[in-house]
Amino acid sequence: MLQSVVQIRQTPAVMGIDADPGTFSISQPKAEVQVTTTPGELTVQSTRPELTVDQSRAFAAYHGGNMLDMNKRIYSGIQQLYLQGLARKVEQGNRIAEFFKPGNTIAEVYGTDTEPNSFPEMRGPASMDNVDIHVETKAPQINFQAAEVDIEIIRHDPEIEFTRGKLEIYMQQYGSLQFTPPEIDVQR
Repeated sequence: MLQSVVQIRQTPAVMGIDADPGTFSISQPKAEVQVTTTPGELTVQSTRPELTVDQSRAFAAYHGGNMLDMNKRIYSGIQQLYLQGLARKVEQGNRIAEFFKPGNTIAEVYGTDTEPNSFPEMRGPASMDNVDIHVETKAPQINFQAAEVDIEIIRHDPEIEFTRGKLEIYMQQYGSLQFTPPEIDVQR
């Protein structure tokens, strides 16, 4: 007697996957830069030099100068001349008091006094340094204001786009089981 065997035939399941990856698009606009500059400033203020020329002593030597100074010189000179004249008269009087000495006669003492009394000098002394020159200078005033630079940057965020990819999952082949029974002899 034959034994019969059941035949099993199996077909595996096959899945199909069709996938396309997603894509990214990234763009970022350039940053904007704004530069504002305030220029530097330099100011210089200068004054002219001052020249002072004093010729009063030169004028005093030429023609006596101004009236007040000339009168002071004359008055001071008269005092000196008066004192010198007074001293001369005292000396003459002392000589006359000693008339008994030789050379002290009235004719000798007063006869030799023939010089006129001079008038005091009304002019100042002459000199090559009678003109005073004075120059006064002042340092310039310098103000400096430094330049200013203001930089402003405006940045833009990146723009990101994502395009989703495709994903298809499908059955390419379905799994199956097939049973084949043995042949049965029905005749018996």
